Amino acid sequence: VLGWFIAENRTAKGNLGKNARMAMVWGLIFMGFVAAYGLWSDIRDDVIPRQSVVAEGKIEVPRGFDGHYHLVLELNNVPVEFIVDTGASDVVLSQDDAKRIGLNMDDLVFSGSANTANGRVRTADAKVQSVRLGNISDENLRVSVNGGDMDGSLLGMSYLQRFEHIEITEDTLTLTR
Repeated sequence: VLGWFIAENRTAKGNLGKNARMAMVWGLIFMGFVAAYGLWSDIRDDVIPRQSVVAEGKIEVPRGFDGHYHLVLELNNVPVEFIVDTGASDVVLSQDDAKRIGLNMDDLVFSGSANTANGRVRTADAKVQSVRLGNISDENLRVSVNGGDMDGSLLGMSYLQRFEHIEITEDTLTLTR
């Protein structure tokens, strides 16, 4: 590339400044990619924080960029992302997540209700056969399916109380069973 650059500038007088600027731009783009690749392991957890199993029965979750703690649980062998919500009594599934894990929406009876930050909504009780968080497995978890619009699912106290220790320190949520 450098050889081509020199050869082009020898024959085309007056283009040296333009070509030098173009070479500098491409050089900066290349250095940016090299820097991002080299620093990715250091910045990955800030850009895309994720949960990790620290030890048998212990999960650590970094605070997300939005200020919430996000956990991915497998419900009926389907990964579902939750926002940890200690203010929610139940595990609350959005209708989309309920469908994805195999709950038949036509079989659900929306006879319950819940007070939310967005007002009162209808809910339906359901059971999830298998729940897995890292190396922790549970069965027959009672959940509520939200009858209203909901962007994601909430992991409330009906699941969190199964842990013997819940701790938040330095932007990390630690769950220990």
